[in-house]
Parts: sequence; C-alpha cells; structure tokens
Amino acid sequence: MKTASMGEVKSQFSAFVKACESAPVVVTRNGKPVAVLVGIEDDDEIERVLMANSPRLQAILAKSRQSIREGRGISRDELWKEFGQDRNAKASRKVKAKRRPKSIDGG
Repeated sequence: MKTASMGEVKSQFSAFVKACESAPVVVTRNGKPVAVLVGIEDDDEIERVLMANSPRLQAILAKSRQSIREGRGISRDELWKEFGQDRNAKASRKVKAKRRPKSIDGG
C-alpha cells in the first residue's frame, strides 16, 4: 500500500491511478489519511465498493444482524418460501429467459 499527500496525487494523478491498479493508495492531507484510491476492474467491483461504503446499507445490515442475534431472523430457505419461490427454480428461469430468442418486431 502506498501513501501520498494530496499535493502529490494532484500533480501526478495519472501515475497514482496507475499505481492503485496493483494496490490501494492512501491520500493524506496534513499527514492525516483522507481518502483511498482503489483500482476497479469491472462494474461488479464498482458496485461492491459502493455498497461496502454505503452508510444506509451498513445500517440496514447492522439492524439485520442484531435481529438475528436476538433470534428474530429467518433462514435463507424460509426467506425464499416467503417469496413463494425455490431459489434454484428462479435461477433456472433466468437462464431460460436469456436463451429465449427475440422476435423480429422486438416482442
């Protein structure tokens, strides 16, 4: 992991973007960390990073974990039963939907 001041990052931004492809770069202001540059390889990774840093999602997860600790949670199988679906059946339908040819008129 590399550390650089905001001034260094500002003056050599392209170099630090390249550096963060192999390891995170911690950006400092007055010697204190204020940001991290993290390389992203694909859209899924962008979504994971954004979700991991979402205060709203973290609050929902914390509340859910607390409910589970207090015995108020349900199992994964119970969850899917609540939705009236079998997880494997849902996955199977997605695969079939992707294979279905489209008509010429778009319908």
